[in-house]
Amino acid sequence: MNGRGDPTIRRLLCVFPRYAPSFGSFEFSYPLTDGVRAFMPPQGLLVIAAAAPRHWQVRFIDENIAPATRDDFAWADAVFVSGMHVQRRQMEDIRRRAHALDKTVALGGSSVSACPEHYPNFDYLHVGELGDATEELFARLDDDPRRPPAQIVLTTRERRDLTAFPIPAYELAELPRYFIGSIQFSSGCPYQCEFCDIPALYGRVPRLKTPAQVCAELDKLLAGGLVGAVYFVDDNFIAHKRAVRELLPHLIEWQKHNHYPYSFACEATLNIAKRPEILAPMREARFDTVFCGIETPDPDALKSISKEHNMMVPIVEAVGTLNGYGMEVVSGIILGLDTDKPETGRHLLEFVERSKIPMLTMNLLQALPRTPLWDRLKREGRLIDDDDGRESNVDFRLPYGEVLSAWRECMRIAFSPEKLYARYEHQVAATYPNRIALPFSGPRASWRMIRTGLTMLRRIVWHVGIRGHYRRVFWRFALARLRHGEIEALIMVALVAHHLILFAREASSGRRDASHYAFKPRASLVPAE
Repeated sequence: MNGRGDPTIRRLLCVFPRYAPSFGSFEFSYPLTDGVRAFMPPQGLLVIAAAAPRHWQVRFIDENIAPATRDDFAWADAVFVSGMHVQRRQMEDIRRRAHALDKTVALGGSSVSACPEHYPNFDYLHVGELGDATEELFARLDDDPRRPPAQIVLTTRERRDLTAFPIPAYELAELPRYFIGSIQFSSGCPYQCEFCDIPALYGRVPRLKTPAQVCAELDKLLAGGLVGAVYFVDDNFIAHKRAVRELLPHLIEWQKHNHYPYSFACEATLNIAKRPEILAPMREARFDTVFCGIETPDPDALKSISKEHNMMVPIVEAVGTLNGYGMEVVSGIILGLDTDKPETGRHLLEFVERSKIPMLTMNLLQALPRTPLWDRLKREGRLIDDDDGRESNVDFRLPYGEVLSAWRECMRIAFSPEKLYARYEHQVAATYPNRIALPFSGPRASWRMIRTGLTMLRRIVWHVGIRGHYRRVFWRFALARLRHGEIEALIMVALVAHHLILFAREASSGRRDASHYAFKPRASLVPAE
């Protein structure tokens, strides 16, 4: 308070760190778009920005779009940072730049919540989700924004119910600069896969927002100029099946009312294939993509990592079921499991051919803190934490070089232009026709969308069809799409395929890390420009 008893205005700068280029964030496709510079708006930091006291001034900067400047830091009373393990170096770089101007820096998010001991130089650590620790942090800074004499760790004991979450501060973000939008419906997952830290961080009992909240957030995304697709960032979209069934009619009505401006994507366990009562309304709501953590087609391996629920339906059959509802499957795959054999790479490539899944995010196994895998490997003395030359912190059963070589060979073959476009040809024939027909009206018929589509098509033709090293493969696919008037499919496939092909080419030659989930990222810090 000031001398008149009025609340003191504080200036809060929220900065999201850069990612190193990764398989799933599509950096190589950005030059083909109409100004995209980042993958997806960071939900967590935008929620914190929205929760700040109303009398505070708040700015948000995503350094994947543009770096925070010295003037930005000079403006702020306090700086909030959030991120994942893979962004550790970038988070430290933001702290260093803020501290150079003696600014208070608070760190939150999944990485610090799992490993607060790895961040000794931040002024405040916010451990856990939005809740009482958040309110205490705001109160402390409201009272005195100066740097404390020693680090203060605030741990959430009482989480705020998701129904009391504010709408993320999307208005602070440059939504048209993102490849895909983001939204959250639930938090937590009932399963306990050995390698996953979600149950430890967010719980096994799913917590939920209301359908009205979700629709209000979609309204705000639409008003903010986001186009294209929206990804539900839930750890498992069907973690609470009854709640999903209650949500879907609201999403269908929202889409109809707004002339279907978005396609939706989500992450779900593969046993969603046994739920036609969920898949049918998902199709009506225009869910076009489902990420499924298949991890491995080997039943013995699935048992060993506590992922038996992937065997409730034969995997290829489950993928075909989802395709039958118009949903393209994206899959997570792990190499380096204890059950891997010398022929595992070959079997994986055979699975890719059978399943016809276009995009498989192949990673070397990583052990994350607060997972059963971490605990087991620690007991067995198989955690490696002092070798920056390795691309995994796991001492594999097979020789490290053999596993790494298998990963690179799988990337090289599975994402060769010929193989990848053949799988997309299958999607065009077997998946896309099963999607609902969309009206050419509303946002989809706006001049802005038409201009964006023409811009992307022109850039795709130039960069891929004329200058690209795989242009002959591209044109075989593109000419067929043009003959059938499938322009939207052509654009989206070309965008995604271009990134996958270029990233895989660099990965197979050793110029890219073998996991987006690395606990100790090997990539050197990319300084802000």
